[in-house]
Amino acid sequence: MALLTPIRTRPRMDRRSTVWHIDWILVLGVVALSSIGALLIWSATHGRESLTEGNPNFFLLRHALNFAIGLILAVGAAVTDPRRLRLLTPVLYAAAIVGLILVLVPGVGAVINGSRSWIQLPWMSVQPSEFAKLAVIVGMALLIAEKGETDRNETARTIDIAQAVAIAAIPVVLVLLQPDLGTVMVLGSIVFGIIAVSGVPKRWMLGLVTAGVVITTLSIKLQILKEYQLKRFLNFANPEQDLQGSGYNVNQARIAIGNGGIFGQGLFHGSQTQNAFVPEQHTDFVFTVAGEELGLIGAGGIILLFALILFRGLRIAINARDAFGRLVATGVVCWFAFQAFENIGMTLGIMPVTGLPLPFVSYGGSSMFAGLLAIGLLQNIHLRSHTF
Repeated sequence: MALLTPIRTRPRMDRRSTVWHIDWILVLGVVALSSIGALLIWSATHGRESLTEGNPNFFLLRHALNFAIGLILAVGAAVTDPRRLRLLTPVLYAAAIVGLILVLVPGVGAVINGSRSWIQLPWMSVQPSEFAKLAVIVGMALLIAEKGETDRNETARTIDIAQAVAIAAIPVVLVLLQPDLGTVMVLGSIVFGIIAVSGVPKRWMLGLVTAGVVITTLSIKLQILKEYQLKRFLNFANPEQDLQGSGYNVNQARIAIGNGGIFGQGLFHGSQTQNAFVPEQHTDFVFTVAGEELGLIGAGGIILLFALILFRGLRIAINARDAFGRLVATGVVCWFAFQAFENIGMTLGIMPVTGLPLPFVSYGGSSMFAGLLAIGLLQNIHLRSHTF
């Protein structure tokens, strides 16, 4: 299959105001998700003095600040010249690798929730694996696209795909050593999506699935995964086996969502949420706040907003003017799609608990910055497809 081709040929538009050509539907979808996330985070944290240190608005304000900084990063990515973006790709990839190595260094990397995934700075914590997702996307896209442009091939060759997989393999190994299985799964979905639209034979898809199974098996056999991570998978297979231990989070999450019914108990009035029964509710389990306090309608609205963002991302991929843009947009869509599905799925008990945040909704600076940078790249690709 050839790299995604436009569904129709559009006449190029005159270069007028850049603002006129922005995909505002995509922007509004992201702003809406972040705004809902701010309310959910506020509700989950305003009464927990152990988290807020006496300031009930602490996480609300930090979430808003993270979004503002991320918005600046998104604008920068959107207006950057495409040629400069290509030149910056190796720099971004190298920086991500350095960050992933640093978190493994004792005294530099900080252990949070059992995983050495953070670099603790005086004013904030940085999670390099979030930026590694972006680095893998642009790194693979650049290599495959430039090989195709150089050789004038419409589809990627086997050697090109092998090199692209090697680019992704280094971050995957480093993230697995933390260990952060959730991010490895996201990276796997990104690699699978990019290769799927690059035009290689189907045997590559089978090979990637096989490699995923082998990596998972070796991680268990070599005891790379920690005991609590293995228990999460065992609990996923048998949810009732340890409700007060490894299954506690999921059990409380189900109760919270079940309490919401159709219309919810009302913002700031959820019994599970306000009594802090659900751990990590402002980060990994923020969707349970929506389920309990906003009900099926509110939680369904979040899912629809994600569907809108993914739809706009796919349109941008289909109408991109070059292979690099199509592959980057495809990688971003695969990232958001899998991570949103995994996060929401683990709160409902249909996916194992992996500690992945819900993009734009969960509290977290690194996640917000990386996600909005990805949105900026989508806008950059969109703008190029509508101007000279």
